[in-house]
Amino acid sequence: MTTSNEVYDVIIAGQGAGGFSAGMYAARYQLKPVIIGAMFGGETATGGLIENYPGFPEIDGFDLMLKFREHAEKYNVPIVDDKLVKAVKTADGFEVTGDTGETYRGRSLILAIGRERRSLRLDHESDWTGRGVSYCSTCDAPLHRGNTVAVVGGGDSAVKGAVLISKYAEKVYIIYRQGEFKRPEMANLSQLNDTTNVERLFDTNVVELLGNDAAGLESIRIDRPHNGEDVLKVDGLFIEIGADPRKDLAVQLGANINDQDEVIVNKYMQTNVPGLLAAGDLTDASGDLKQTITASAQGSLAATAAYEYVSRLAAATVSA
Repeated sequence: MTTSNEVYDVIIAGQGAGGFSAGMYAARYQLKPVIIGAMFGGETATGGLIENYPGFPEIDGFDLMLKFREHAEKYNVPIVDDKLVKAVKTADGFEVTGDTGETYRGRSLILAIGRERRSLRLDHESDWTGRGVSYCSTCDAPLHRGNTVAVVGGGDSAVKGAVLISKYAEKVYIIYRQGEFKRPEMANLSQLNDTTNVERLFDTNVVELLGNDAAGLESIRIDRPHNGEDVLKVDGLFIEIGADPRKDLAVQLGANINDQDEVIVNKYMQTNVPGLLAAGDLTDASGDLKQTITASAQGSLAATAAYEYVSRLAAATVSA
């Protein structure tokens, strides 16, 4: 294992809106930060067209995250591609270890690592990912021109995904286990209502993926027959059923977690562990509203709290 001799004022876990914003603010506070993350841009980078981020009436999510990264790089914030898998509290701060075996040490730590997309946990789901099964409407919708496609989910991401896919596919089923959608943004629901090639199958679950190892997905089995059939012939299945907070590092450090598995923070993004901050979709800071703008704001608040924490440590060391 290679251990870095650097001691950072703040380690920022995550290369999304919260992480890049935290890095910018930390640098402006004249702290010594490092941003570490395995997935560039987080959910925003795969979110397609963004129309509600102030200052950009329309911008692709990936392009927006490039601008975030460029802004952080302007302040010479080091950015490391690594997935953090272990975190411990030490006498003088935190020590985190990545998949690469590299260890990083910091006086404070900001977790801005977002959420992990949920799966249906069906046979062949992982095997056929990229061969009919997808978790990213923005990435793969253009591959389905003229096809028949199903979208599983009833939240905003499923509704938004179905609208996008409908622009390419000939036919789209949106399949949801409940009897009505779960709090989609009204603008996205309005677009779905105006779409003529999307059919809604409520109170229905996908229970089996059908196909073969050579061709991948060819059809899906549902638990409530549609037009007398429980098998739908589809060329693609998009799984948009939400995501779970990446809480492992927070749990390792003893942070308090709520019953939605979110890290509990106060208005300054502080956890119950001194020097440990959290921001973005990982936290309970903005309730059900998980957006690029909320993650970005929380990243700046977390960096401010980290600055104050590190400043107090420095003052205590001097007085001692």
